[in-house]
Amino acid sequence: QSGSSSVLGRMNRNYTREEYLEKIAMIRRKLPLCALSTDIITGFPDETDAEHQETLSLLRAVRYDYAFTFIYSERPNTPAAKHFADHVPAEVKQRRLEEIIAVQRPISEMIYRQSIGSTEEVLVEGESKREASVWMGRTDTNRVVLFPRGGVQAGDFVRVKVETANSATLFGSLVS
Repeated sequence: QSGSSSVLGRMNRNYTREEYLEKIAMIRRKLPLCALSTDIITGFPDETDAEHQETLSLLRAVRYDYAFTFIYSERPNTPAAKHFADHVPAEVKQRRLEEIIAVQRPISEMIYRQSIGSTEEVLVEGESKREASVWMGRTDTNRVVLFPRGGVQAGDFVRVKVETANSATLFGSLVS
């Protein structure tokens, strides 16, 4: 949730950045094709610019397939709310979030674009939210895939040839 050991400590996480990176290295050795995602919270109480930079460097080092990014907001009755005042200004939190996205988006896009030309097994989940003529499904690495509707239904496993990609979605067509 942060690339800074000191922020992780304030978050009451019982691991350091270094321990986390060791676990990531072990996972990559044992499962080289494993997809990794993370949650990042920016603007945690008293987060400094240097600590924020540590998070950006973690994103560059780990190269997550996807990152779910959030601005810290105080929740009543949590340890953070009880022990820390929220001193990070809203505009600083917003800027940091934008910086995180600016680092992560091209990493995700590069990783997703490596699938172009491949054929993926996809679990059909249902109709695309944006277009009724398109199915949405997921690969075994949880990547969203959009493809034109054919003679399949939600719950089916299908093979999709990936034709293009962006930082969050693969686009393709059914393979018979």
